[in-house]
Parts: sequence; C-alpha cells; structure tokens
Amino acid sequence: MKILQRIGLIPLLFLLLLPGAAALAADDDGEWAPTPPRLSYIDGEVSYWREGATDWARAQPNLALAEGDALYSGNEANFEVQFGSRSFVRADANSQLSLLQQDEHRIQFKLASGRVSLDMRSLAVGGAVEVSTPHAVFVIEHPGYYRVEVDGPDIHFITRRGGEATVITADGRSLSIYPSEDIVVTAGNPVQVATYAAPAPDAWDRWNDARSDRFGESISTRYLPPDVYGAQELDHYGRWRVVPDYGTVWIPSGMRADWVPYSTGSWVWDPYYEWTWIDDAPWGWAPFHYGRWVYIDGFWAWAPGPVVRRPVYSPALVAFMIRDHDVSVRLSIGLPGLWWVALSWGEPVVPWWRHHRYRGHPRWDGWGGPRIVNNVVIKQTTIVNVGDIHYRNASLPRAVLTVPADKFGRERVRATVENRYRQTDFAPVRGEVPVKPLRASLFGGAPKGAQPPREIISRPVVSTRTPRERTPALQDEAPRVRTQAVPESRYVIPSTRRGEDARPLSRPARGTEAGPERAPPPRPPRYDEVRKSVRPPPAITPREQAPVRSQTTTREQSTVRQVKPAPRPAQPAAVAPPATRPSVPGSVQAPRSRSEDASPRGEVRQEGKERPLPGQPASQTYRGRDRDNRDAR
Repeated sequence: MKILQRIGLIPLLFLLLLPGAAALAADDDGEWAPTPPRLSYIDGEVSYWREGATDWARAQPNLALAEGDALYSGNEANFEVQFGSRSFVRADANSQLSLLQQDEHRIQFKLASGRVSLDMRSLAVGGAVEVSTPHAVFVIEHPGYYRVEVDGPDIHFITRRGGEATVITADGRSLSIYPSEDIVVTAGNPVQVATYAAPAPDAWDRWNDARSDRFGESISTRYLPPDVYGAQELDHYGRWRVVPDYGTVWIPSGMRADWVPYSTGSWVWDPYYEWTWIDDAPWGWAPFHYGRWVYIDGFWAWAPGPVVRRPVYSPALVAFMIRDHDVSVRLSIGLPGLWWVALSWGEPVVPWWRHHRYRGHPRWDGWGGPRIVNNVVIKQTTIVNVGDIHYRNASLPRAVLTVPADKFGRERVRATVENRYRQTDFAPVRGEVPVKPLRASLFGGAPKGAQPPREIISRPVVSTRTPRERTPALQDEAPRVRTQAVPESRYVIPSTRRGEDARPLSRPARGTEAGPERAPPPRPPRYDEVRKSVRPPPAITPREQAPVRSQTTTREQSTVRQVKPAPRPAQPAAVAPPATRPSVPGSVQAPRSRSEDASPRGEVRQEGKERPLPGQPASQTYRGRDRDNRDAR
C-alpha cells in the first residue's frame, strides 16, 4: 500500500462500536502536558535523586526528569539537560542542579553549588526560566547565553549573546541585568550586588558554544518536528531511508540481528507519567517517545511520520498486554507476567498515565500521520474498541517482550522474547498498568550513585514561589525521616512580590573594586581568509609526501577536553564528535563513526555481514555542489 493511499486516497472506514468500547480522545484537547527535560549528555559520574527515594542513584543518558529531581556531578564530570528545542543547561564538575517546577510557560531550576550555563538559542514568547541560588533568584525571559556560578559567599551571573535577565534578592529588591554583564551577588545583611563587564569567554564557554553549534547542524532535524529532542544523536547512529510504504524512516546501525525495540533499557516510575521507558542506546530518546516502529526487509526502522503535527511526548509507545485468562487477576493475589510490544505504523497508544479521563482511551500521541487500526485508516472521530485492536508487530517473531511481574521496574530490563503463546492469547491492558511501583522503581535498578556533601543538600535558596511537591504512592514508601542523602526543601521567598510595592535596587557602579579592563573582541575574518584556510593542499608526489598533522578548527582547539581525531576516511562520512576524556566507570562512551557501522554504499554491518538497506538514501546532497564551489574559487 502506497503512502498516498494510506493518507487519503482509500475510503475512510469505520470500526463498529462494540460493548466496552472507549471514545477516541482528541489529540488537541487543549490541556497542556509537559515534555520532560532530557538528560542528554553525561561525561563522568553523575547521580540523581527522586522524591520518595532514600539514596542517590547513578544517572544514565535519556533520563526523563521530573519535578523535584536533583542531579549531582562528581569530580571531573559534567552533564547536559535539554529543556527546549534549542535550550540547554550544562553543569560542570561538583555541581548540584535540581528541577523545581515546570509549567507551560515557565521552568525553574535550583543551583545549590557549582557552575552551570544556560544556552538558549530560542525561547517561546511569554516563556521564562528561573534559576534559584542561595542569595538571589535570576529570572530569564530572553534568548541568550547565561552562566551562573555559586562559589562560597559570592554568586556570579554572566550574560552573553544578547541575553537579558532580572535578579531578585532575598529581601525583595530587583535589578535589570543587561547584555554582556557580570553580576556579583555577595551574602550579607543586606545582600550586596555589584556589576562588571562580562569577562572574555573561557574554555567552559567555548565548550558550550561547540555543543550548541553541533546541535544546530543536525541533518535529522530535517525529518522531525522542531520540538522533538534527541534528533542530533540520530545523525551518528543510523541512516535515513525513503521506503515506499512509510516514507522517510530511520534505521539504527550496528544492531544485533535479534534486537527489537524496547528490549534494552529500564522501566522507571515517573511522578507524572508513571511507567516510563529509559533506553540504553545513546540515540534512545526520540525513537521511544515519538513515532512508531516498523519492520522492513529484516530491519527494524523508526518511522516518525509526516512532519505536520505538533509532537506530543509519551513515556513509551508500546502496547502492554497480559494473558487473556489473567485479565481478572488482581495484583493482590499475584500477576503471572506482563508483556509489551512496540506500536507499529499509525497505531494508537492506550495511555496508562495522566488524568483518569484519558486512561484507557486510545490516542495518537507522538504521531502526526494517518491513523491506523487493524490495517484500516480511520477518521479522528471514529469510536475504537480497546479490546479489538490487533497490533501488527505482535505477529512478528521475537517482537513481544516480557519480564516477571516482580522484576518489572525494579531491575534493568533483561527482556525475554515471548514464543510460548500466540497473539490471540493476549489481551491489551486497558489503562493502568497492573504493577505497583516500589522505591526501587524510581531508579529502574540503577546502581547507587555519589551524593553531594550535606552542606550542599541542606542549603536554602531564594525562589519567587514555593515549588509543589509530588509524593509518589509507593508500596514500600519510606518513613518520612530526613537523612543525609535526602535533599531538604528550604526556600526563601522575597518579602515583596507585588509590582507596586517592589523596591528597585539602585544601579551599582560599573565595578566596585579595581580590576583589569576587558580588551575588545577580535574582528571577524574576511570570507576570503576563511576560504583560503579550508582550500585543499596541492597534490604532491609520494617522494615529497610527509606525515600530515591533523587539523582542527579554532573552536575545536578551544574545547575543554579532546582526544586526537580519527584518521580521515577514504570517502566522506559523517563522523561523531570526539570523546572528551578516557572513559571511567559509569561514564558514557563517545559515539562511534558511521564508518564503523555502515559502509559507504548504504549497507549496515550486522554480526560481520553487510546487508543492503531497504529503500533509497534520504540525506542526499546536490551532486554539483563541489563543482560550484570549485568554480567560485
């Protein structure tokens, strides 16, 4: 069946309304649902804490952060959190950052100690980002680059790239922060505020710029809505292809022949979205929270669907199932097992999260293409019987996965492929997943992680409002006793918050103590100079040939940590960014080059064999581009 037939050239059929059917909930119901900030990068040992836990656990990439989550980077470690399509917060070593609150137009972080940078290339109209620190809270309402340092009694807040903000002290005084400023807030009674010119960018700033520049040049963003996080990782770990039935799909490289989606990762309990899938793959965000998985010519391919709709995040896009004769079995007497399978092209998800009026009602979250039920294209107003949905991938070999119910969400998934039962032996779970969370479910079996010093955990911060607390209903809920590992929620609310009563902070002098004057930045080079610097060297004879030293750009030379780049391949291939330091236990390995996983002919290596990918390459460039560039020179 061709794409056009799927989208609208075949008759739209209706499913019969059967007993027990649930009305289809519209995707655009007007109710805002958060897209969780994503822990997108880890270098070194990073740990996190979630409300209800008694200890810190080792964090892993693609963790979906919830309100109240706290992150801590150990010695020589750093991490990155993505909270917008082009918005990131990055923390250096020995930093403790928390997500306090997330609303539709506002997100609030807490920095108790250390150094972070907020690199926001875009910000929605009316949006705001707040950073709570021990002596003041900073409110950001404009795109830009912001650097916050909490070091002893002083707090530094630096603006770059046209950024503007407002600082509010604990006693309610406020001050506007202009571009290219360094605001120093010093503890005291009252708190002292001084202004200086922003210093020249250092290695930390340049590393942040390099990270954001890389995200801005992603090829995969061409095929996805702008609000889908994690598109950049897809560039390095797979290939985009165009196939007849599904259009543009992405096929991961270097996967085992017996690999199936949702088989390597963890089920973690989220206070808002409940059971959430955290995949082990470095590219494991977008393909497991958006789109659908299809099986083409022996390959699993991720189909994001047409880029025509606002993406709606889902904690996982699977169908949970139990044995048909176990439907009436309650958890109190034990559940024999739980099964799940990845949703296929256009199939609806039956939510187990959000308000009860949505649970069990089929929805097309994370999907913008044609809506398919049992291989039939349906209208948005069609009534769908949850129990009458037959999932296409469930009929494929090795696609249905299971773990014992007493292991689900409490250990890392060592999923077993189900081959004992037929597809007709299963019944879909209608709403709430019949497995209750434990404290271990907050981490999904992650090992114990390093915790920050007690004086950092108990440090109060200034906030414009008290964040709401979410207490998960856990079966083995711990006694409400604060221990050294549990963060204390202590906030100082400014005494005056109404605009007519606010006391503006008098503008301090441009620097309160003698210091060096910042030199003006260098002028940008002429294009002719840049063009000559990248012109290929003239051909030389083998006798004249000498070892060629690897060349790096000025920005690459300025990164914080780097390794010697790999030799240039014989044919052009996209190469993943280099690792920043040798790996340590718990750290994330640097992405491999595409040349390690895929041949130049578009073939993927699987278990030593090369098989041609289905369809045609999607990311082709204009053949005459190199000729035009030569003519221009």
